[in-house]
Amino acid sequence: MSHVYQPQHHSPWRKWFAAIAAAAVLIFKFFPFLLKTGGTMILSIAVYAYYWGWWFAAGFVVLLFVHECGHLVAARRCGLKVGMPVFIPFMGAAIALKEAPRNAWIEAQVGIGGPLMGTAGALVCLLTYEFLRDPLFLVLAYAGFWLNLFNLIPIVPLDGGRVVTAISPWLWVAGLVLMVFVLLQSSFNIFVLLIVGLSLPRVFALFRGQSETERRFFELTPGQRALMSFIYFGLAAMLGWMMHATQMQIELLRAASY
Repeated sequence: MSHVYQPQHHSPWRKWFAAIAAAAVLIFKFFPFLLKTGGTMILSIAVYAYYWGWWFAAGFVVLLFVHECGHLVAARRCGLKVGMPVFIPFMGAAIALKEAPRNAWIEAQVGIGGPLMGTAGALVCLLTYEFLRDPLFLVLAYAGFWLNLFNLIPIVPLDGGRVVTAISPWLWVAGLVLMVFVLLQSSFNIFVLLIVGLSLPRVFALFRGQSETERRFFELTPGQRALMSFIYFGLAAMLGWMMHATQMQIELLRAASY
């Protein structure tokens, strides 16, 4: 006796339930990213947009994200466990290292990763301006160069303070002097004041005796110190030059608009 296959007609409610369940799985899988990174990105864009407009705010936050991704990639390349970036309006963004770097060489690699990738992001903005001639991308390029150069100031908690652990931690003193000068020029900006305050414990630690563990932390080969010095000072010089060149282009656009 032959049987004819009759397809079963499932209730449309089952299809909707399956779609909702799949969406829920995706949401819960990426919930930390949506809550921490995505949510704080949106909040930062909204805050910056109040002062600078939506398009610049979105571009600036993307540049911050690219910068933090540089730290993320460098940390994972060094075998460190690290969380996704979190954005704080007017404070930038940060990633949370779930374990401390084992030595100054690793700390410097993680520190320089952000400015390197952040500089690449600013260069993309500059190239985009060359093709589209939209002044927004020129301004974003300048902001990106400034952001990454500022972060190279050799003072903890800025990236530069972590990078110079592989060159000479005594550069923290120069960074502190520079930040105090910036603090006085900025009428005691709360953000700069916070950086100065957070830097003091490490600077003061330079003037006391180091333990054996601390001495081992700062032990690097001459080649490692030379390489990081070349990258750090070379990148700082490049960013300073790119800031100047971009500023000149902005001034020419302003003059042409009058």
